[in-house]
Amino acid sequence: MSPAEGTTVDAILERSRRLGFLGPGSVRVHLDHALGFAAGFPRPPDRFLDLGSGGGVPGLVLALHWPDAAVVLLDASERRCAFLDESVVALGCDDRVTVVRARAETAARRPDLRGRFQAVVARGFGPPAVTAECGAPFLQVGGHLVVSEPPVTAPGAGTADDRWPSEGLALLGLRPEREWEHPFHYCSFVLERPCPSRYPRREGIPAKRPLF
Repeated sequence: MSPAEGTTVDAILERSRRLGFLGPGSVRVHLDHALGFAAGFPRPPDRFLDLGSGGGVPGLVLALHWPDAAVVLLDASERRCAFLDESVVALGCDDRVTVVRARAETAARRPDLRGRFQAVVARGFGPPAVTAECGAPFLQVGGHLVVSEPPVTAPGAGTADDRWPSEGLALLGLRPEREWEHPFHYCSFVLERPCPSRYPRREGIPAKRPLF
């Protein structure tokens, strides 16, 4: 499908901000932040999932940037998912972009979603341990979890090794891969073996009892 007349991703993100789904800063900043995820991929993924898509970043922006990708925008909020559903129709990409309303811990148990994606992207989903446990089960072996991070100079940011310890990631089948700035800070992790079936744990447990 083609976008509705006059509809742009900028306009969609402006509406998202008015609804309270995006934080402060210009729409251009949010666009740049979303597009920075793409710098971590040598080629566009065929299929990716946005973990906690919220106001549409980075998922909606990347869906347009990678026009051949099949996309799942995952969020637990009914209001945000209604906004996302309207947005993908307005942008003319509802033939390949699907909105799923569910908690990640539950969605990752679905046979049509578990182990099905070449990439999972996450912006502001949660602390590292929660993001890793909720994101890894969606990946196929060789797939990448890509996360935006606080700037390395931010107070208390620590090092990537502090936030994403290799031993903890290995429990999920993940291995740290690389970091980059474009212009924000990003980390990527590759799934070396299938995520063990016991993960993710039931709803709320990854946050209450983090793995690391």
